[in-house]
Amino acid sequence: MTTRELEIFAAVVECGTMSAAARKLRISQSSVSQVVVDLEREYDVLLFERYAHSLHLTDVGRTLLEYARETLNLARETETFLRGATQRPHLRVGASATVGCSVLCPLLDRLRRELPQINLEVFVANTRSIEERLLRYELDIGLVEGLVTHPDLVREQVVKDALSLICGRDHPFFGREVISPGELDGQTFLLREEGSGTRAQLERELQKHRVRYHVGWVSSEPEAIRQAVVRGFGLSALSPRILRDSLDRGDLWAFRAEGLDLSREFVLAYHRNKYQSDAFARFRRICADLAKDEDGGSFSDPAGV
Repeated sequence: MTTRELEIFAAVVECGTMSAAARKLRISQSSVSQVVVDLEREYDVLLFERYAHSLHLTDVGRTLLEYARETLNLARETETFLRGATQRPHLRVGASATVGCSVLCPLLDRLRRELPQINLEVFVANTRSIEERLLRYELDIGLVEGLVTHPDLVREQVVKDALSLICGRDHPFFGREVISPGELDGQTFLLREEGSGTRAQLERELQKHRVRYHVGWVSSEPEAIRQAVVRGFGLSALSPRILRDSLDRGDLWAFRAEGLDLSREFVLAYHRNKYQSDAFARFRRICADLAKDEDGGSFSDPAGV
């Protein structure tokens, strides 16, 4: 079995059909089909259940996919290591939206000061997307505010955070420090998209307190939600880290609801089998320093973000 065969097998799984995998790899469909058939014949296994217009992995196929991803990642890491002896260091960083809007740039600024030649690839999305890319070895490391539960991912707390319930100036809650959960009943909320750690935490708490609510907006952009709340389209919950300017201007009001636990953590996550390059180790250390810096009041964004 070769790494090329594993690459073709993994592409079929990712693309869903052999024809789509062939287009992605720029080879013929017959070549893709032959690789799958040869693997099944050589090891006397069934990798896919074939239906009219779809393929479904068998249990053997799912296990092989895990091995294939690990093997292909190790091959890429080996190549990166060898090329890194003479080329620029490289790091693929994922971040959830709140992290991307608040602390990511200062952290990467520090990394660039330590490694001026580093080649960075950054992907900002929701927590679920970051987790999926880490599991597929498409990212080296991720920093998120949502729950990371997959057993193949290592989870390290970086810094504490908490969501703030927010409203605009014309809302009846404006100026109130604390409300009861019952007062949220029937309110319109502006939420992040499915897969967002921010949305999952807020909805979990609302459901725990049996609060009925209407979803007025759904957006993957915290800034779009902030602007909509300012204009009175409804309530939301966002990190104070991305609300400071609006709160200082008085455009928004932050308040608490008794009993709702909106505290959380920013978490560093990476695959347990991940090779830890120098750039990887430095970014981990910079993230670990974030909590110490904030506790001491010395963390700042040099660019003013």
